[in-house]
Amino acid sequence: MHLLAATGSSSAPGIWAYVAVFAAAAAGYMGVPLIATAVIGAAAVVASQGELNIAEVLIVAAIGCEVGGLGGFRIGARWGRQLLERPGPGLAWRKKTVAKGEAVYQKWGRAAVFVTPSLVCGALEMKFGQFVVWNFFAGAVFVVSVGAGAYGAGKISAGHHDPVSLAMLIGGVAVAILCLAGVRRHIRRHQARLPVAGQRETLTAD
Repeated sequence: MHLLAATGSSSAPGIWAYVAVFAAAAAGYMGVPLIATAVIGAAAVVASQGELNIAEVLIVAAIGCEVGGLGGFRIGARWGRQLLERPGPGLAWRKKTVAKGEAVYQKWGRAAVFVTPSLVCGALEMKFGQFVVWNFFAGAVFVVSVGAGAYGAGKISAGHHDPVSLAMLIGGVAVAILCLAGVRRHIRRHQARLPVAGQRETLTAD
């Protein structure tokens, strides 16, 4: 957070902070765990103190999520199996990740994008058109939930108990809850369409 605040006070206000937000969001959606949440949340808190613009933080983060997701998907589609199953350190973990991804897609359908790295999505041959839409939706929900929630929390913790700050905090939480409800509904509908137990459904059938 201190790095983001420092970059926001430089002669080029916030430029490197926004670059960091974009890079972290892209890396997160390519499969690097936790980095996107940490950096977007920190940037939103810095914005709540007036060092960055929250709208720009959210927009840059959303673009980063989409770009990172698309890049990861393309890498996964072309080299994913070779990368994930290549002998070497972490092979057992990588094989377990692929197996879990296959199980999630079987059970969740396209909603698996919310919990599966884009590289795995590509390796499992999800339809690219479907991935683009669902990845954008997942990224937007993630960015709004984390960014708006952290911004509101930052404002309130600094003593700004105004309606906008409270609305940002509540709005971020509400978006996350509504998204979870929507995903659960999709999962139930997907499972209702599954073939008889024991038969496997292809990833592109949904």
